[in-house]
Amino acid sequence: MTEQEQNTPSFEQAIEQLEKIVARLESGDVPLEQAIELFQDGMRLSQLCGQKLEQVERKIEILLEEEGGLAKKPFQPGEGDSK
Repeated sequence: MTEQEQNTPSFEQAIEQLEKIVARLESGDVPLEQAIELFQDGMRLSQLCGQKLEQVERKIEILLEEEGGLAKKPFQPGEGDSK
């Protein structure tokens, strides 16, 4: 494991940090310079979460392919929801 991987937060940690950033920005009590830094951090965390989700999706597709040639179908949010 590289040093960068060790310093990279898990998906759950990144989401938690992102939620805290959003809450601080929504409070409106943040000076402009700090708000810009928080926004940049939030964008970085958002990109990280997106990358982690893509990695998981690829792993799931590989597992499905290994399970006897099941047809690969792209994930569709909301599909199969009974709500």
